[in-house]
Amino acid sequence: MTFADLGLSDELLRAVTESGYDTPTPIQAQAIPSVLMMRDIIGIAQTGTGKTASFVLPMIDILAHGRSRARMPRSLILEPTRELAAQVAENFEKYGKYHKLSMALLIGGVSMGDQLAALEKGVDVLIATPGRLMDLFGRGKIMLNGCSLLVIDEADRMLDMGFIPDIEEICTKLPAQRQTLLFSATMPPVIKKLADKFLSNPKSIEVARPASASINITQRLVKVDSRKKRDTLAKMLREADVTSAVIFCNRKTTVRDLNKSLQRDGFKSGEIHGDIDQGSRIAELERFRAGTVNILVASDVAARGLDIKGVSHVFNYDAPWHPDDYVHRIGRTGRAGASGVAYTFVTEADAEAIDNIQKLIGTKIEVVGAAQAIAEIEPTEEAAPRAPRGRKPRAAKPVIETPVADEPVAEKPRAARQPRAQKPREEAPRVQAPRQEAPARPAVAPRAAEAPARQRRNDHQDDGPDEGWNGPVPEFLNFGFDA
Repeated sequence: MTFADLGLSDELLRAVTESGYDTPTPIQAQAIPSVLMMRDIIGIAQTGTGKTASFVLPMIDILAHGRSRARMPRSLILEPTRELAAQVAENFEKYGKYHKLSMALLIGGVSMGDQLAALEKGVDVLIATPGRLMDLFGRGKIMLNGCSLLVIDEADRMLDMGFIPDIEEICTKLPAQRQTLLFSATMPPVIKKLADKFLSNPKSIEVARPASASINITQRLVKVDSRKKRDTLAKMLREADVTSAVIFCNRKTTVRDLNKSLQRDGFKSGEIHGDIDQGSRIAELERFRAGTVNILVASDVAARGLDIKGVSHVFNYDAPWHPDDYVHRIGRTGRAGASGVAYTFVTEADAEAIDNIQKLIGTKIEVVGAAQAIAEIEPTEEAAPRAPRGRKPRAAKPVIETPVADEPVAEKPRAARQPRAQKPREEAPRVQAPRQEAPARPAVAPRAAEAPARQRRNDHQDDGPDEGWNGPVPEFLNFGFDA
């Protein structure tokens, strides 16, 4: 089957061909004809299956007929994060270049004045995050009674971020007679209830079992001591034929510390997390795409919607707290038919989290020891020429010395302080008053220790929902398409 068999217009087929595609993915082959027939759709598909094009392509042809009116968008696409909204906008620009369609993007970090100006002209496609849309609606700057097509994308992510009440309210503002498309990687009860309430006789399309991981991804659980995680990761990165890897951590501070450690060990790594502004985050992703860095350390802000070709490995440095996050994390590899490998480091404390993950995906993940995992990914003969780069000899020092530094470091200062504390007491009568100030020196240590303690308390806070886009706006976010 080709895209020409799906009923798309010649102009759209031309744009698709120029983008390098000729064969639709399973969800595209099933969804596009039904969307063109104006059916409501429930699409259950994991990331990396091409689901964005499955609604963008037919929407372009549907919206080619008709005209927009001021402040009344003809279609609405809801995305949970700014990154995902921007990616959808990029798809519309790429595939809609031969259609005269206008578009507006309602996300944080972009001038509201520019957004309002675009809405005043009238738009065919409005791509928005729920928060910004509700803000403008509350100000009376936008009307939704002219919207005939609604897309709710990444519905399970919307649930995670607490957007379901906003979505329900938005749905009540739209015309009752409309076409609604809902896409989700999983189908929890709350999302099923939402679909039953706001979709009319929908066609259900499922290209993979809900919450299942791609069959193209080899999954392993690596048993490791929590104190040896960095050493184990460094060894695995040296031995594996890593084209590009994403390493996920649960906390922002872990992301920062691990990235610094990898860079000290000679790896080309970068980082993205919620404390990095959107402009810097985009720049870091571009470095990763270009290969300037081939290891990206990330928090879950990047787990969903990060679409980068050729990611060969995913490492869960921390086992994810939520089972759904596991599916989205490892989905960064094994995309578009390619194979990938996902390793999850597990300690005794992770037993419950791993059990929940395995219940969700409906399968047991093979457990291996650190040594077995390293041996399993030892380079093949073809990859052997990579060894002479000199990375192994340089990296050997951290492997040997780090454990020695980690274990005794807490005790050595104590052992050193005792003799120092005793000597001043004996010599005090001979040395004069200034010597008596020596015992007061340790009083500085608690104050110095308090700062890291406070920092640790702040750093251990969970990463909250992050919609990004605090930086400059890329060119593809210009409102409208070229004819």
